[in-house]
Amino acid sequence: MKSSLEIAQSAPMRPIADIAAELGLLPDEIEAFGPYKAKIRLSVLDRLADRPDGREIVVTAITPTPLGEGKTTTTIGLAQGLNKIGVRTAAAIRQPSLGPVFGIKGGGAGGGLSQVLPMEDVNLHFTGDLHAVTAAHDLGAAFLDNHLFHGNALGIDPATIQWPRVLDVNDRALRRVTLGLGEANGQRDSEFQITAASEVMAVLALATDLHDLRARMGRIIVGETADGLPVTLDDLRVAGAMTVLMRDAIKPNLVQTLEGGPAFVHAGPFANIAHGNSSVIADRVALKLVDAVVTEAGFGSDMGFQKFVDIKCRLSGLRPSAAVIVATVRALKMHGGVARVVAGKPLDPALLVEDPDGVRRGCENLAQHIAIARGYGLPAVVAINAFPSDHASEVAVIREAAIAAGAMDAVVSRHFTDGGDGARDLATAVWAAASARAPDFHFLTDSTETLAERIEAIATRVYGADGVDLSAEAVASLADFQRLGFGSLPICMAKTQLSLSHDPALKGRPTGFRVPIREVRLFAGAGFVTAYCGNMQVMPGLPSHPAGEDVDIGPNGEIVGLF
Repeated sequence: MKSSLEIAQSAPMRPIADIAAELGLLPDEIEAFGPYKAKIRLSVLDRLADRPDGREIVVTAITPTPLGEGKTTTTIGLAQGLNKIGVRTAAAIRQPSLGPVFGIKGGGAGGGLSQVLPMEDVNLHFTGDLHAVTAAHDLGAAFLDNHLFHGNALGIDPATIQWPRVLDVNDRALRRVTLGLGEANGQRDSEFQITAASEVMAVLALATDLHDLRARMGRIIVGETADGLPVTLDDLRVAGAMTVLMRDAIKPNLVQTLEGGPAFVHAGPFANIAHGNSSVIADRVALKLVDAVVTEAGFGSDMGFQKFVDIKCRLSGLRPSAAVIVATVRALKMHGGVARVVAGKPLDPALLVEDPDGVRRGCENLAQHIAIARGYGLPAVVAINAFPSDHASEVAVIREAAIAAGAMDAVVSRHFTDGGDGARDLATAVWAAASARAPDFHFLTDSTETLAERIEAIATRVYGADGVDLSAEAVASLADFQRLGFGSLPICMAKTQLSLSHDPALKGRPTGFRVPIREVRLFAGAGFVTAYCGNMQVMPGLPSHPAGEDVDIGPNGEIVGLF
């Protein structure tokens, strides 16, 4: 089979104007970025305000290996499969970060015969949204330090400042930095984070329109005065300029699947350190235009899916109809203790040997993810993402375990090799689940719990922990947030994606652990509190052999080595 890049480069593409017209968009509601990608003007939401929404289907996964289990590919393949069976469907995925593109996992545009096009553009600079987020965030940081330089009229206590710089590249050397070297007013310790972890990115993902974006930007808190009063970007008089930089970024991006269906790509990834979901605006636009929207929540159901429900749905009013949990034989064998999976190294041969018992042990992890989805009142379908090395006996074990754990169905999908045709069975099962009845959808907690109680609820009822251990700093910060009137906000947990726990070494369905919370930060503009588990880093590093080593320009100026 050709590489994903070769498939994408040889695929015919339809003019984006044709995709838009088939969706029912008017010519003045799109802004073309060349012939194959466009931004959608938000005026479409006013025009279609009275049109009923389609059904939203959220795709999540079991706890993945470092290589990922094909969640984005499944999202796109399922959308293609639903279109094949006559359900007008759009995919809604997140924009890839350059960190993974040149790091470990690669891009986020799908793979094989389930991709979005133009694949190189989506994975690289695209329409400039991530650059806009970076520029807006760092403009706020520059204004903050400029304010300190010119006398600090607001009386900001430098020790309270928690507004970093951001960069859309994995660079561990920038995790801790010292600012102001050589400046007369002294130095200050700070940090860099990956752009996807920026609160500006969270605001972009959760805003409902440009004016809501502006209001949220102004509410972002960068520090406190010596008297404990919050200092916002509005106080620094920079929120307006930051919003101007985001004026085009707020418009969702429209591209196409490999089979010519619509796909929306908007907002950023990293559900381990951010909220990790596509934008509310992209979902709302798509839901007005089609019968089904297949959206992706980052990493496993303990990560992006939990945040999809308890943050995105709570703050936006969106309500999903079904959850799809992606599983692979490879990952379940890893969770069953058969072998480790190490990014950048060949797969252990033990993972290719028929071993239904190893898969059965690993299905404890699958069972917990099904329980998480069901715990929110959603019907769950397991998508068994097929690999050529899978054995029928192993697939049978997955299906048996999934049904026993409460999944409505478990279906083998071959969308990677066969596109939409390979996802027909999955599409049929998922649409049946989404259409069967109104789900008993609900959130994990309500507004009566304290912030600490919400953190504990996620750790115990989603991860399976015995409890949480809050550092003294975290306890003090939570009390401060309550004092400032932010006690009703949802929680965004920052933890490893490689385990249901905070410890990446704990595979399967770990028990008998407690989750350490080292610090918490207030994202007042986005509307949540982030709790950092263990030693979770918000600026990833590169592996010993980054994927970017293989990326180059070919003899005819074409991109080579990009997946």
